[in-house]
Amino acid sequence: MLRKISVAVASLGLLAGLTACGSSGASDDPNAPLKVAVNPVPHGEILQYVKDELAADAGLELEIVTFNDYNQPNTALVEQQVTANYFQTVPFMEEFEKKAGDDLEWIAPVHLEPLGIYSEKVKDLNAVKEGATVAVPNDPANQGRALKLLADNGLLTLKPDAPTSATEQDIADNPKKLEIKPLEAAQLPRSLPDVDLSVINGNYAIEAGLTPKNDALAAEKAEGNPYANGVVTLPEDKDDPRVKKLVELLQGPEVAEFVEGKYNGSVLIATGETAATS
Repeated sequence: MLRKISVAVASLGLLAGLTACGSSGASDDPNAPLKVAVNPVPHGEILQYVKDELAADAGLELEIVTFNDYNQPNTALVEQQVTANYFQTVPFMEEFEKKAGDDLEWIAPVHLEPLGIYSEKVKDLNAVKEGATVAVPNDPANQGRALKLLADNGLLTLKPDAPTSATEQDIADNPKKLEIKPLEAAQLPRSLPDVDLSVINGNYAIEAGLTPKNDALAAEKAEGNPYANGVVTLPEDKDDPRVKKLVELLQGPEVAEFVEGKYNGSVLIATGETAATS
């Protein structure tokens, strides 16, 4: 009797394992739905437009998987819960690869979300007082990006050899003795009442009702910007025809018109200058 129970338990374990393997978001079937992980705004909204208006005519079936942070989309990709994701920049992807030890494949740029400096306490960067607290994203790629924006606007100076993942240790001069306060990117809009300045990622600014064009004291420029958001897969899926079709749609004129009409400068279509891949 005991032996029969053991065999039954083992069989159930094997069945569960097979079921888990079969539930992977990746598929070798070119006609299967393409599962894509996104952040909700603007990536999810843009992809929903593609799904509703363009995908069927292109012979592409999309399944959108939404995550509210910057960690889960890459984890879902590595675990093959999805075949692609659309939420990150090349520097962010490279930092993930270094930290996680996993290889990802950058496929193509789609759009740029300008990083902006926002405040509820000052109306002009010239009015920033000594010792002011500045909230910045705590992930390496976006923290370096935030420090560069502060440097570009004269609030501090970075060392000449500062990497894209610059930290406070890469600050050469901080004349106003700014207190840099790294926070999770999603928390940055909510930090505004508690800090003097907050450097906020475009997607989270949009969700909070902020726009770089109208509300930011300073914002990134599109020209020469390496921080385009794009489509990423695993290396073995880089030639998946469904992924190629998705990129064609995302880079098409219909999506450009949708983005320009909906976001009013808070999201910019990637150009050759914003499409750097390293």
